[in-house]
Amino acid sequence: MAERITAADASKISGDAATSGDKPPSPAAERPARPPATARPASAGGRKNRARSDAERSFTELHSGHKLAKRYRLEECITRLDGFSSWRAVDEKLRRAVGVHVLPADHPRSAAVLEAARSTALLADARFVQVLDADRHGDLVHVIHEWLPDATPLSTLLQSGALETHETYEMIRQVSAGMAAAHRAGLAHLRLTPGTVLRTGAGLFRIRGLAVDAALRGITAAHPQRTDTEAAGALLYAALTQRWPYPDGAYGLRGVAGLDRNSRDSLATPEQVRAGVHRGLSDLAMRALVNDGATAASEKPPCVTAIDLISALDEMPRIRPPEPEANLVGYQPTTYQQGTYAGGPRGPAMHGPLPLTPAAPPALPGRMGSALKWGVSALLIAALGLGSWQIADALMGSDTPTSTPSPPDQPRPEAPGAEVPGQVAGGPLPVTAVRDFDPFGETGSQNPDAASYVIDGDPSTFWHTRNYFGPGFGNLKPGLGLILDLGEPRQVSSVTVDAIGQHSMQLLAADSSASGTPSSFEEFSAVDEGVGASVTLTAEDGVESQYLLVWLTELPRGDDGNYRGRITNVTVSD
Repeated sequence: MAERITAADASKISGDAATSGDKPPSPAAERPARPPATARPASAGGRKNRARSDAERSFTELHSGHKLAKRYRLEECITRLDGFSSWRAVDEKLRRAVGVHVLPADHPRSAAVLEAARSTALLADARFVQVLDADRHGDLVHVIHEWLPDATPLSTLLQSGALETHETYEMIRQVSAGMAAAHRAGLAHLRLTPGTVLRTGAGLFRIRGLAVDAALRGITAAHPQRTDTEAAGALLYAALTQRWPYPDGAYGLRGVAGLDRNSRDSLATPEQVRAGVHRGLSDLAMRALVNDGATAASEKPPCVTAIDLISALDEMPRIRPPEPEANLVGYQPTTYQQGTYAGGPRGPAMHGPLPLTPAAPPALPGRMGSALKWGVSALLIAALGLGSWQIADALMGSDTPTSTPSPPDQPRPEAPGAEVPGQVAGGPLPVTAVRDFDPFGETGSQNPDAASYVIDGDPSTFWHTRNYFGPGFGNLKPGLGLILDLGEPRQVSSVTVDAIGQHSMQLLAADSSASGTPSSFEEFSAVDEGVGASVTLTAEDGVESQYLLVWLTELPRGDDGNYRGRITNVTVSD
């Protein structure tokens, strides 16, 4: 039976030296001892042994400057352990930095590594570091993956403290969504650690080593999805507390006693470890870590799959990003507490920065100062009274007409059916209900509680999508939007959409005979499309429908680097 590996066990397995802090063994320690010449057999089996020796020799002789497949030039060795090595390299064909895993072709895990890499390459998900190439050349097997020079591992971020609440929420949401997509494709990570989760920007995270890291190290699990879910719970616990939720510390974090299977003490919740932890995230971490002795702080069922984590996050009230700190314009620190001792040297160099505004001149002393103040006050009162009298006189004079106005022109009767100039034939139609529509998403819904904001007439409120890695929803879906319910089939001429930022959108309409709210995208027909922050989508000959779909196809980039859609108001006209 396959060995069951938990997140605690994975942390004990020697990992990437760049993320776990372990020092890779020297090449000399990895180089196998060569048998003496007298011990080499001369039979037919000797050819196989010589071939194996050649493969091992090719592997151990790798060095900076070596070129793989006449394309990838090795630059720096990151890890060398357990029969494989990891490098930073340069793709000379595309002139970009890449990461490389190399191992001998006759290594017992080489076939599994190639299979894992090729399966991962088929998962086109932007939440994972992509595998670019996996092949065998001569005596070596190599796996090429993206190199993200500006990314920071979670293990490095946690060295300076726990993550902020909103960033922790984004991390676990993106990790859970990524692992759910991988599990649906039949893949598992089995080595999801703070060293394999990378922050690539403000609130953006990516996962590296999907399936490949475990294959390189020979890690297996009887329940892969449960193992990954427990590892995600450990990541959430660590991000909230800056502690590793197992007795033995790992990844530069101190451990927490109580999760060991033989321990009598239950694991302390993140709220108990660190003050100010978000209660919902704390409970979620415990629900993911419910096995091996941990107990959930609430009576909710444990999360055993990534889909369970996503559902729990969707049920949680929205965690908003922190408000930006206001910069005090013109503020300069004082030198009050940085002064010198009495009697010390004094001079221009010992003074702090000059004040921003000059000091007010002293008031005039004595009787002359008092008289001057009273005189200025009297002049101000007199000027105020004179101005008020002039204003009142002007208003009273304007009420008397200087001439008798001529009677207005009487409108002439129009012929039946004629249009009066300036008269608008159509008007806004009432929208009885709004529903968010995400048919290609995991849960089919995004922020349903905020959907009604688009018809409340308040430009400061809006419905918004989740954050994505690119304008095209990170290549995860063709789009999403809002369904407008008009209450009954009505003739519609246009729909005006006000949004925050430049959006690409379409207007679609369901058939007028639809008996209920459509549940699939195919039930709608395209009417018009446009791009902008305020777009009027028009039906040339009009369209009769009860259900209209405002469909977003491309999202704008926010100031924080995330791509999201935000709609403030929608108006339907007949």
